[in-house]
Amino acid sequence: MYDDVIAFIRKTYGNRERIFLHDPYFGGNEERYLSECIKTTFVSSVGPFVDRFEEEFAAYAGARKAVVCVNGTNALHMAMMLAGVRSGDEVITQALTFIATCNAVSYIGARPVFVDVDGDTLGLSPAAMRKFLEAHAELRPDGCFNKRTGARIKACVPMHTFGHPVHLDELAALCADYRIELVEDAAEAVGSFYRGKHVGTFGRVGVFSFNGNKTITTGGGGIMLFSDPELAKRAKHLTTQSKIPHRWEFVHDETGYNYRMPNINAALGCAQLEQIDYILSSKRKTAEEYRKFFSGKPGFEFIGEPAECRSNYWLNAVLLPGRKERNEFLAATNDSGVMTRPAWELMNRLDMYRDCEHGDLTVSESIADRLVNLPSGVRQA
Repeated sequence: MYDDVIAFIRKTYGNRERIFLHDPYFGGNEERYLSECIKTTFVSSVGPFVDRFEEEFAAYAGARKAVVCVNGTNALHMAMMLAGVRSGDEVITQALTFIATCNAVSYIGARPVFVDVDGDTLGLSPAAMRKFLEAHAELRPDGCFNKRTGARIKACVPMHTFGHPVHLDELAALCADYRIELVEDAAEAVGSFYRGKHVGTFGRVGVFSFNGNKTITTGGGGIMLFSDPELAKRAKHLTTQSKIPHRWEFVHDETGYNYRMPNINAALGCAQLEQIDYILSSKRKTAEEYRKFFSGKPGFEFIGEPAECRSNYWLNAVLLPGRKERNEFLAATNDSGVMTRPAWELMNRLDMYRDCEHGDLTVSESIADRLVNLPSGVRQA
């Protein structure tokens, strides 16, 4: 039934025996920089590539400061702590997300509250959030509170799904009106721009992931972006065990976290960042070819970038008519050696988050039941 789609994907990716969803691309100085780490023995959390990667990524994204972490989940956990989220608080986010978003909330002892997504962005809907807040929120001198639960609503964490930016201006304005901190989960959105500005730079903190399947990779790793240098300084302190700098003494002034990115991972990141323009160009070319192919294909709707945005197209996606067709397509492609996958199970359907408060999730449910991600890795030059 889907032979023509499988044939198109195979042709696009050189008819390899196995076509992965998003394998990493190493076409630059990766080997050279890794060898330098080994030769100098600086392979752990101290070394010049850590500082270099932080500085270069901040400059690329247009942020004042950046602080690396060992992975994106750690970075998101730290970002919410820095934004003031505490145990017992509530954090507004989306049910259509990777579980790391909610796990990071849970690490603090806070609770996620799920609102719907927009169909054009696949990310947190300002309209749905406003509807929820108008019905449930109460502004008090010490913050925004949920009238039903009595809990403080401290933060909002939109996720830029598959690299497509959410409606950031509207969300930022809404957060300002209700005195809620905006923390961007931009784990999938390296190289994505909203109205000419890189995502991850609109809120209190922006978080990115450099897992092996991301647009650029450090093997495992994450980063936080800041407009406030003092907040970045505190992030660096907390993520390095809260150790007071000294040539030989080990004195720590509060509970800290071992979230330090090793130098060897940062070296890989520096090499990857040097190739970001080529990587994004290749991915956009693939997205455009998918768009043209599926535009004349009944039963498929290709997900393009939202208006006034430039998406990185981390993972290309199509919508099928329903769950039955989605499952048939997933079986046919994976059986043929072409890796595809569905969206994540909605967070409110998982046992640990089933009791969390949520608004109407009609759009989220429709997308989760119908979406399939297609192979989206960088094609070799």
